[in-house]
Amino acid sequence: MPAPFPTLAPAQASAFARLGLANVRREYPHLIQHMLNGPDDVRDVRALHPAFFGSYDWHSCVHQHWMLARLALMFPDLPERAEIDRVLRGHLTRGNMEAEAEYFRAPGRQFFERPYGWAWFLKLAQEIGGYDRELERNLDPLVDYIRAGFMRYLRNLTHPVRNGVHGNTAVAVALALGHARAHDDQEMKLLCTARAAYWFGHDTDYPAHYEPSGEDFFSPCLTEAGLMARILPRDQFLVWFGKFLPRLADGQPAGVLQPAPVSDPTDPKIAHLIGLNLNKAWVWRRLAAMIPADDPRGRLVHNAALAHYAASLPLLSEEDFHRAHWLPSFAVYSLTE
Repeated sequence: MPAPFPTLAPAQASAFARLGLANVRREYPHLIQHMLNGPDDVRDVRALHPAFFGSYDWHSCVHQHWMLARLALMFPDLPERAEIDRVLRGHLTRGNMEAEAEYFRAPGRQFFERPYGWAWFLKLAQEIGGYDRELERNLDPLVDYIRAGFMRYLRNLTHPVRNGVHGNTAVAVALALGHARAHDDQEMKLLCTARAAYWFGHDTDYPAHYEPSGEDFFSPCLTEAGLMARILPRDQFLVWFGKFLPRLADGQPAGVLQPAPVSDPTDPKIAHLIGLNLNKAWVWRRLAAMIPADDPRGRLVHNAALAHYAASLPLLSEEDFHRAHWLPSFAVYSLTE
């Protein structure tokens, strides 16, 4: 039998929860992306974003809130659960969500955090729906804005963004699709699956030997494969996947099977590669469940996931804020999704 995949232990969940609680309430340092339409727009980040002012930047604060909700749901006896509840109810108020939505409506800000932050917010809303339906309704002003804008964006996007950072289309669509399925949103489900099939359905012999790029935190190759695994029936996916990576059984391309070496985890941009290895771990883990046991690619894919966990999890840090403000949520996603 192949070695089991790692799981999220209660002690580790508690450590991540403490870190997330500190991060979402930590206003500085903050990397702000902000359109100034006049002198009155010069305000501190908490005034601009009353819900998501922490964790260094808006999108990281959103997925740290997601992490807290996921941990509270998975571990009802978590020592930090009561504090998580206080923070979620204190930050995700109706008034705060209306203010966040109003920020997006200001001139020049309709593209703020699109698509990465948008998709993570929909993922947060999905998780809050499982946590507390009444609390989820507080998110409606921003959910409504992002849902409409995201669908408009999908219709207008003639070519997918295939990079390994925030603009990656496959990542955003996968997260949004999860929200649509959880809410039985037929219109959004159909649009996400139709656009994914249009962009990626005919891809063959993907040039993954060019990966990784030096500051990636997503694998363009594997995020695409992970999305297609979500929208295609298993048999159809395996046909598509065989054409997409036709030499996988021979261990090629090696760059996607092997973890990216992280030469300096204290460098904020080089540390992106820790996130890349976590991303690859979660996609290989998903794909391992879809490949038949007698398929020679099965053990290869399983071992690739294990190797990526081994390369990434020891590099998580509670002391280094540049790693701590975002990587724990990637780890929780990778270990639990």
